[in-house]
Parts: sequence; structure tokens; C-alpha cells
Amino acid sequence: MLSAGLEKATHRRIAGVLGVLGALLALMLAGAGPASAHATLDSTDPRQNSVVATAPQAVTLTFSESVSLSGDSVRVLDPAGKAVDTGNPAHADGKGNTARVGLRSGLANGTYTVAWRAVSDDSHPVGGAFTFSIGAPSDTSVSATALQGADADGVVAALYGTGRTVAYTAFALLVGVAAFVLVCWPAGTARRRVQRLLMTGWTALLVSTVAVLMLRGPYERGSGVGQAFDLSLVRATLDERIGTALAARLLLLAAGGVFLSLLVGQLGQTPRPVAPEPLDGEQNGSGGPGGSEEDAEAAELRALERRAAERPQHEVRLGLGVAGLVLAVALSATWVGADHASVGIQVWLALPLGVLHLIAMALWLGGLAALLVALREGVGAEVVDRFSKIAFGSVAVLAATGIYQSWRGLGSWGALTGTEYGRLLLVKSGCVVAMLGVAWVSRSWLARLRSAPAEAVEVAPAEPAEPVAVAAHSEDPVRQAQLERQLAARQSAGRDRGLTPTRAGLRRSVLVEALVAVAVLVVTTMLTNSPPGRVAGEVKAGAADAPVAGGAAAAAQTEPGRTVELKLPYDTKGRTPNAKGTAIVTLNPARTGPNEVKLALDGADGQPVDVPEVQLAFTLPDRDLGPLPVALTPEGTGRWSGTAQLPLAGNWVVSVQIRSSDIDQTTPTQQFKIG
Repeated sequence: MLSAGLEKATHRRIAGVLGVLGALLALMLAGAGPASAHATLDSTDPRQNSVVATAPQAVTLTFSESVSLSGDSVRVLDPAGKAVDTGNPAHADGKGNTARVGLRSGLANGTYTVAWRAVSDDSHPVGGAFTFSIGAPSDTSVSATALQGADADGVVAALYGTGRTVAYTAFALLVGVAAFVLVCWPAGTARRRVQRLLMTGWTALLVSTVAVLMLRGPYERGSGVGQAFDLSLVRATLDERIGTALAARLLLLAAGGVFLSLLVGQLGQTPRPVAPEPLDGEQNGSGGPGGSEEDAEAAELRALERRAAERPQHEVRLGLGVAGLVLAVALSATWVGADHASVGIQVWLALPLGVLHLIAMALWLGGLAALLVALREGVGAEVVDRFSKIAFGSVAVLAATGIYQSWRGLGSWGALTGTEYGRLLLVKSGCVVAMLGVAWVSRSWLARLRSAPAEAVEVAPAEPAEPVAVAAHSEDPVRQAQLERQLAARQSAGRDRGLTPTRAGLRRSVLVEALVAVAVLVVTTMLTNSPPGRVAGEVKAGAADAPVAGGAAAAAQTEPGRTVELKLPYDTKGRTPNAKGTAIVTLNPARTGPNEVKLALDGADGQPVDVPEVQLAFTLPDRDLGPLPVALTPEGTGRWSGTAQLPLAGNWVVSVQIRSSDIDQTTPTQQFKIG
């Protein structure tokens, strides 16, 4: 009666945990809607590079998707670098994809710089700048510190990335170890090493989640680490999608603590089934003439009793398995619902596949950590074989979902090598291939373990024999000394008594596999912080594919303060004489700040040509800055001049949009360096 009451109480606890997890999971998935990964600036009012007759009352920005704003997301600076906005930008007319900030009255004529910074729907900071003029263009000087980019403070970015890596690792450890003991090694929950692994995973995930929540505000705003304790920033983070995900993860970890207590309390304290004592007639392997039927009936009855005694444990394992699965899915949704999978194309498919990818990763990588402990504890080949099957299935799921995620994030083959996202994906793929190679070695060690019956069974704690008993069985002094050394070695081995040569080889290969897994987790964190190839590839691929002329090669080595001449061959594919030629862009003094720009268009014969429309802009891809358009003033046939504001050093990309007719147009690009 008492055991039945305990069983019902356990079932009620598991049902309660399942209810909480299901509600949190539904809350997480309900907030994920379709959008385009990484917001881009679609339009501005006033328009970029425009000249307005009178000072506007506000500046309005429209993005490709909804963005989150902070108190300094949009700043407007006058020609002297002084802020002229009223602060606290908000969404225009309640539209989530807009940002509007008011301007002070009485603004003088001149060129004004708008610096903006926001957080896109996939939780990544984006930023840039543009200019407009009141009355007429003028020279302007804006310092690099006043102009906001999209990069976070170096220390904050390092701590934030470390926190995300620890969170991934802790998730894999928590889920993988729990699955290992539930499916492969239920008796392992009674081992101290396994319990420490579970608590390490839970504690590390809790601490890293709190750290990421506190660092998110400074990370978005580019401020220092001291702002991590600003409660107003924490409150602002909680209002964002990623803040909701982090808060849900903390609630799930509370439920996870209950789950771990049930897991260890029910499986770890359940005694192993004890084999029934044989009957008197069975002591010698046979019964009397009239007792064989009675013995068979008694043996069948005892078998039924064993199955009945084991049934509650099986039910508890099943309930814990279902609760653990729901918990794993809900926890993985806190990543998937606030990252690349929640925006972009095919969100309805990317979300569940992203969850599968994370869980498969955890089963494989976290299970490796549990397997290391299990091998040290001397588990049998049956346990290792069960995990081998789980690992194989996890690898298959990882491959299928990884291929889909790669296609969805890259968009083109060129993005594999032309974008940071693609290069990180190649590194991750290489690490996974290395893990598969080591896993193949582990399987060969497993095959040896199966073929060695003495090593394939779980090694039970050996009762130390008395040295006197050894001496009684051996009169040879050499043999006696050898047996005593073996006995001493067994006694000193302690917990390592199960590490036979085959087990030691298997454990070494699993250890190498786990170390490579850590590298995979680090690269995965870097991938989630990088713009997908579909977003980053267009500008960078265009710069990489542009023809490199002698002037461009020289420009890459040009020192600050010297004139840079860039030659950009163009071809609009039109039939007019001005459809093909060379655009020559000259910058002076080729350094940060204002630069005098001259643009010349020469036809195929080297003579100046005129076109209906030409636009010139500069972009700094590494800092997500731009495009910064340049106001061009005609100076004759095929000749223009203007002023470009290049506030930061780095590898800039110049683009010249040339329209030779109503339908023929091209935009050649070229890369150059500002020191």
C-alpha cells in the first residue's frame, strides 16, 4: 500500500512537470513569426542624401522587418557633431518596422548625419548612418565615437559570446546525460559522478542564462560591461523576444530542478532486482521425480513476481522519459525561437528542424560525457552498444537538419567562402567530420569489447582476498609474489578497476571525441552571432567578384592621407555608346573624416560619356555601416564631384550605380582600405 501511494505521488509530480513544460513551450513557439533575417534599412524621411528646403520636425526610418529600439537608437548630429535630436525614438504610428525621433527647432542650414542602431527580429544588433542637408550641403565633421556602429564593446562581446557557449555546452550536458541514464544506464543515477554531471549542467545553464540576460543590454547598445547591472537595461531586454526566451529558460530550469530530483530520487534509489533463491531440488540442477512440475510452476510464479515488481520502475522511467523529452524540446525552443530559425524563409519548417538539431546535438555530445563516466565505472558492452545506436541516430538527424539549415542560411555556393557565416560553417563541418572519424575508432574498440566476454560484462566491486588465502593456493614464492602484486593493484585501482586495456582504449577515443565536440559548440555559438550568408553575402560577394585593376591593387596598400584612384569597369548591356566603359573614383585625402570625391565616366574609347543617372555610395561591411551616399555635383560631361564622410578606418566598398538608358543599369563595386 505504501509503495502504491508513492507511485501515485510520483506520477502526479511528473504530470505536473509535463503540464508546466507544455504551457511554456506553447508560449515560446507562439511568439515566432515570419520575417527576413537581419533587418535592413528600406527608406528614410528625409531621404538619404537629399536636400530639403526647411528643417524637418522628425527623422523617420523604415526597416525590412520589426526592430527593437532603445533610448539612443537614432541620433542626429549637426555639421559640428552636436546632437540635435530630442532623444527616445519610438515606432512611427505604432508600426514595429519603423523608428522616429524628433528634431529640435531652429536648425541651421548644412549637412546632418543620422546614426542609427536597432535590434532585428532575430535578436542581432544592426546599425548604420546616412546624411541629409537642410538648405544646401556643407562640410561636416562627425567623430567616430559619436557615430554609432553595430559592434559591441570588446569585453562585453567576449563575455556575451562565452556565456552563450557555456549555455550550449550546459544544455548538451544536461539533456545528454539525463537521456543516457534513462535509456542506457538507469543504475548510473546512483553514481556520484553522474549526479555531479547532471548538477553541473543544470547549474552552468542557470548561471550562463542569467549572465546573458544581464549582458544583453550593453551588448545591444555598445556600452561597457559596467552597464550589465543597470536594471533599466535588463527590463528593456525582457521586453524583447530574446528577453522573453531567456526568462522562459529560467522558468524551465526551475522545472528542470524538479525533474532532476525525481530522476535521481526514483532511479537512483531503486534497488536492482535480486534473483530468487532456487528450490532445494534446483540446487543440483534437477528435482525429484515428482517435483519437476511443481518446480516449474514455482519458477514461473517467481518470474511473474519479478515482472510485477519491476513494472513500477518501468512506468517511472517512461514517465520521466516523456517529461524529459518535453523539457528538452522546451529548452531548445528558447534558442530556436529567438535566433536565425525564427526569421527568414520557411519559418514553419525551420523551427521544428532547429529543435531537432539541438536535441540531436545534446544526445550525442552530452551522451559522450556520460559515457566517459560510465566506462570509468566499468559498465558492460550492452550499455555502450545502446548509446552507440542513439549516437548513430543523432548523427543522422544532425546531418539532415544541418544540410537544410546550411541551405537556408547560405543562399548560394559563393557564400560558403565569401561570407563569415559560410567560413564558420565550413569549420563546423570539418569538426563534425573529425568527430565522425573518432567515433568510427570508438566503434572498433566497442567491437573488441564485445568479442572479449571477460570485458563485456559490468565489473562488480571485487572483494579483496586475504593474502594468507593466496599463499595457501600457491607454494611457489615467485607465483605468490606475483599474485600479491596483482591483488595490490586491484585494491589500489579503486574506481578504475573496470579500465581494462580495451576499455581504456575506448575511453581515450571517446575523450578525444568529446574534446572535438567542445570545438563544435564554440563554432556553433559564433554561427548564431553571424549574419546569415543570404544577408551578408550580397555586399561582400559583390566586392570580392569585382574586377581588380592596377589602381585598385595600389589602393589596397595606400597609406592614409594620400589620394586613391579606383577604376571600376562597367557594362550595362545596353546598345548606346555610354553603355560600356570605366568609372574612375578619386578620393583625397583617403583618410577618416571628410574626403573630396571626384567621379569620371569614360567610354570604351577613353572619351568622357554622359549618362541619365549616376549614384555613388560607400559601405563598410565589417562594421555593418552604410551605404553612405554622396551628393554629386556635375562638372561637365561625365564628370562629378562631392564630399564623402568616411568616419571609421577599415576595408570600404565603393559602389557606382550607372543607368545608361531607361532599362539598362549596372552597379560595379570596388574595395579599398582606409587606415
